[in-house]
Amino acid sequence: MSDLDQLTQSLARNLKHWRGQRSLTLDGLATRSGVSRGMIIQIEQARTNPSVGTTVKLADALGISITTLLDYEQGPQVRLVPPQAAVRMWSTSTGSSTTLLIGAENPGPLELWSWRLMPGDHSESDAHPEGTVELLHVTAGELTLVVDGESHEVSAGTSASFDAQVPHGYRNEGATVVEMTMVVSVPPVR
Repeated sequence: MSDLDQLTQSLARNLKHWRGQRSLTLDGLATRSGVSRGMIIQIEQARTNPSVGTTVKLADALGISITTLLDYEQGPQVRLVPPQAAVRMWSTSTGSSTTLLIGAENPGPLELWSWRLMPGDHSESDAHPEGTVELLHVTAGELTLVVDGESHEVSAGTSASFDAQVPHGYRNEGATVVEMTMVVSVPPVR
């Protein structure tokens, strides 16, 4: 089974599991997430592999991290994720990528990401639930962080934090690769 097939099967199994845990109907999850009922059915039947944006919307609507949506069986208190088990969530033909390194659920979803943006590439994100905070640290290049339409230059060695309940994006407008580490903290579902 390929990595994509495993990801599709895991999403199908876990989306059904967490939708049941939250006592959400297909229509309820569709309304809460903004993802169509038909798309949710296709995901739960492992007939499609959704975009990163769709996966984020579903995880946010369920109040869980993407890590949990991909694999809800957590095991012991100490959890090691070797490099080959990290999940590549987004990539471009030019070499840009994001990798979800690890996540946790207490007190709310918490995710650690590794980002690589090639010159000229960008990634846009819809607003996350109220109370979501993102922290990032640029280790190479210069990132253009756009939060609610306002651009901020974040050079190598600089860290940033922002409330992610507004549209935001990450751009590499320079000539060298941007590398950064990011933490996303989502408040628990009330």
